[in-house]
Amino acid sequence: MRTLRRRATLLLAIGAVLGPAALALPIVAGALGVLDWAEAVIATAVLLLGGLVCVLGLALWSLRGSVRALSVAVAGSARGVTEVLGRDRLEITRSLDGVAERLTRLQDHALPRVSREIQRAVTVQGRHDYEQQVAWAELRAYLDAAPFMPPLRGWAASPDVLRLLVRLIDRHRPELVVECGSGASSVWLGYALRRAGTGRLVAIEHEERYADLSRDLVAAHDLDDLVEVRYAPLTEVEPNLAGEASDGPDESRPLWYDLSRLDDLDRVGLLFVDGPPQATGAQARYPAVPALLPRLTDDAVVVLDDADRPDERALGERWVREFGLLRAEEPLEKGAHVFTRRSP
Repeated sequence: MRTLRRRATLLLAIGAVLGPAALALPIVAGALGVLDWAEAVIATAVLLLGGLVCVLGLALWSLRGSVRALSVAVAGSARGVTEVLGRDRLEITRSLDGVAERLTRLQDHALPRVSREIQRAVTVQGRHDYEQQVAWAELRAYLDAAPFMPPLRGWAASPDVLRLLVRLIDRHRPELVVECGSGASSVWLGYALRRAGTGRLVAIEHEERYADLSRDLVAAHDLDDLVEVRYAPLTEVEPNLAGEASDGPDESRPLWYDLSRLDDLDRVGLLFVDGPPQATGAQARYPAVPALLPRLTDDAVVVLDDADRPDERALGERWVREFGLLRAEEPLEKGAHVFTRRSP
């Protein structure tokens, strides 16, 4: 490409020198009388036309070289692009092969396992839903409850654990039922006590606003004579009620209901432990037994809800180990453990 430019430059230089001299010849010849002026003009025009043809030929020759050089460059670039695309295509092919292999493994192993797990979960949930519907229908029919009852399940106790508590009330006819927590279950237990014809319920609530809401709910069902919702804020328990946690500093002690609000409770025949919430601390429900065990009758029954959770299972094992209680597990939706004293 450089050689071509050098040659073109040389030819242009020669043309720049010889061109004007050639154009001057006819004029000189005309002046000397060798040619008349008409012939001199024609000769000059012919020389100009020849010069233009030469310049055009030179331009075409230069253009041809440029085109040839461009063709070579384009061919080289095309080869480079082809090589790059080939490498990319090979990498993409390999990646797709890896994806296909992973999809095959997923299809052969992971998907069947996930499908089985989903099917099992749906089956279990369906069974739970059916059992709760049956328990709900049985509770309504047995207790002759009001047409519009507060909903159960979710944060509230499930119908199956309420059915268990109603059976225990009918069997033991307790003078006093204490519920750790309050809400919809307080109303259902109030109907159970009304049907039994004996006993009363004290529901303990650590949130004053929820205590007021529970009282309104109880009053709406005309159960004020049987159900008392008592506000007892959470406070640090004494070391003797904290169990193993009492070995640490004071701030590590668990929180439980203010015992000063429970001084008058005595001869508790049924204790339903459904609070405080798990979010208030580790094994938040543990103090229920050490705090209230002296106030329980000899044949009293303690029911722990949500016993399928690790915290509740662990504190239940502590109750058995530290207080010599007997435990029976009920296969309910959230799990429930029933504790009784050992026979003398």
